Amino acid sequence: MLKGINQWCYPEGTPLEQVFEYSLDAGFDAVELNVYDAGGIGLTMETTEEEAKQIVKLADTYDLKVKSLSTSLLWKCPLSHPDGAIREQGRKVVEKQIQLAAVMEIDTVLVVPGVVTETITYSECYDRSQIELRKLLPLAEKNNVTIGIENVWNKFLLSPLEMVNYIDELNSDYAGAYFDVGNVLQFGYPEQWIRMLGHRIKRIHVKDFNTSVGNITGFVPLLAGDVNWRNVIEALKEIDYNDTITAEITPYKLDPRPLAVDTSRNMEFIFNLQESVTS
Repeated sequence: MLKGINQWCYPEGTPLEQVFEYSLDAGFDAVELNVYDAGGIGLTMETTEEEAKQIVKLADTYDLKVKSLSTSLLWKCPLSHPDGAIREQGRKVVEKQIQLAAVMEIDTVLVVPGVVTETITYSECYDRSQIELRKLLPLAEKNNVTIGIENVWNKFLLSPLEMVNYIDELNSDYAGAYFDVGNVLQFGYPEQWIRMLGHRIKRIHVKDFNTSVGNITGFVPLLAGDVNWRNVIEALKEIDYNDTITAEITPYKLDPRPLAVDTSRNMEFIFNLQESVTS
């Protein structure tokens, strides 16, 4: 498995050269980049194909791979919104992710499928987001890029069985799961999700969570929370997952570099659990 770190693990505004330098120095194999609005660092909605290729070349100089793309823009224009114009904005975000991924030879993009709110019901989120994703899948298939649907704190897809059904109903090899281990701990067990999602899992995010806090402030660095990492590694082994595992953790306030070092070391410990599981 490759050890990855998300660009969000560094403070906003950190130059890509520093993101890559710190990641290399900490021992990572890959960096997950994010697509931002115009003016963001790295990839944006205005990034050209040539600029995207140059970013890949820059990562290569640091001996780092870019294996997936994520974005936070879908929180502002969710695919579940009642306004069709806003849903169209959301589709354009995913289209840009797919187009950039194709140019950068990346096979997976992370997509938050929708958001349930007081004014967007669960069933509306389910139906609208699937309609929008079906519009996007032909582009994904054409570019050989998988849409990785993430389980996130959006009050949606709250059980592994439901997420399995949601993905299967899209009926495409280019619709899969971008599974976040820490995001399910408040209401489930990640190892159970992994076994049920199985081959649908295209990428993995890791963070830890303190269940005694019980709200979004309960996310903590790896090994500092309640994730049973031995069970998680055993489940990943059972489904033969051997691709990138990417850390997505809130930056340290004082200096970004210790977070990369600490996270890399903790991921090595977690990865090494696989040897004890095997033996």
